[in-house]
Amino acid sequence: MKSLTAVSCGILLWAACHFPAPSPPPDPAAELVERGRQIFFNETFAGNGRTCGTCHPAENNFTIDPVFIASLPKNDPLFVAEFSPPLKANFENPRLMREFGLILENLDGFGDLANRFTMRGVPHTLGLRISVVSSNGPRTGWSGDGAPGDGSLRSFATGAVIQHFTKTLDRIPGVDFRLPTAEELDALEAFQLSLGRQNELTLPLQLKGTVAKRGQDLFLSPTVGKCFRCHGNAGANVPNPIGGRSGNLNFNTGVEDLPDLPQDLTGELAPPDDGFGTPGDGTFNTPSLVEAADTGPFFHNNAIETIEGAVAFFNGAAFNSSPSGQAVGGIILDGTQVVEIAAFLRVINTLENIRQSIDLLEPVAQKTASTVDQIRRSIGQAAQETQDGIRVLSGGGLHPQAVRHLEEALKQIQRAEHGILFRGQQALEAIKQLEKARAELLETS
Repeated sequence: MKSLTAVSCGILLWAACHFPAPSPPPDPAAELVERGRQIFFNETFAGNGRTCGTCHPAENNFTIDPVFIASLPKNDPLFVAEFSPPLKANFENPRLMREFGLILENLDGFGDLANRFTMRGVPHTLGLRISVVSSNGPRTGWSGDGAPGDGSLRSFATGAVIQHFTKTLDRIPGVDFRLPTAEELDALEAFQLSLGRQNELTLPLQLKGTVAKRGQDLFLSPTVGKCFRCHGNAGANVPNPIGGRSGNLNFNTGVEDLPDLPQDLTGELAPPDDGFGTPGDGTFNTPSLVEAADTGPFFHNNAIETIEGAVAFFNGAAFNSSPSGQAVGGIILDGTQVVEIAAFLRVINTLENIRQSIDLLEPVAQKTASTVDQIRRSIGQAAQETQDGIRVLSGGGLHPQAVRHLEEALKQIQRAEHGILFRGQQALEAIKQLEKARAELLETS
């Protein structure tokens, strides 16, 4: 005869299988973000097949570069100008897209498609919550003007559909595409604001590495690097009001005056980019530097490939002759100082990679992720962030022991990605390795 305890356990097991625990109450904010995610990656707005994720793929830090572009199949919607006859001319420049990651933009209107355009890189969409607010209104896109509209994310999304999703160059709403609804714009905005950092760093950090530590000192120096003047806490905002203005501001740093811009060397038509407004005033939006090292190429025209080259730009004639260069009294850095500031930027980027990886893995380790899709997405994104951290540190020859911990974390993440039985334990072990990597970079109390 079965014991009462055994019978009770059997009843409880049967109940657990047939009457699962009630779902948590709905979270309207989370539901709006998820709705925005679905629109961002899946909605074509009845256009040429592109989605927001075509140019802002999650698997490449929400931007594109030539290496990523080369990995895409030839029928990817990014290449629609290569296989859609109505878009063969004056919609994209396939050579400049594939070689330099440049996208054609008609920022000053569609009146003269053959001659009136610019070629720009794709800005990532990370940390927007803390990088688009300005005393002069929101700042989005490289020129900060929303292209077109009031500079808001909502206007930017509408402009992107008109510019990039159209079936023909007529760009007739309801024929070549449909415009986003107010509800879709709300959801897209919520999703984009949820990406990446939600808070600023607080510098200085207690860094361990000799080179990165010196780079931070130079970054914050009012007489040498002067970087903090426009990038408070290595973000996208000025630390103090400039002439009564604050937040994210536009500046003319002379990037358009660089000699030998890559697109100019090809002989392809690439008109100068006049920046903010129509006609433009020559200024461009200030990007955050925390996410810079793994989102190159750099500047609005992808002019420079490496983070070291981007730092060195501010040591050159184009910047020092520009309005912004003149305003800060010029910048003169030796070669070692360029490398040191770049090392600092590599380390803070990796710290952000680690933070995001841990945040993504904790619901998996604690078994609080709500759906199988969420689990897979979180593990996949954590793998990408960890790979970025490895690449960013290794690219600067920095912190080899931290790289080893990141590599071990990646192994555990990949095991969790392909297995089920020990997924929670593998996620937990990956978190431990990520924390060890962080301890190699940062003094902990």
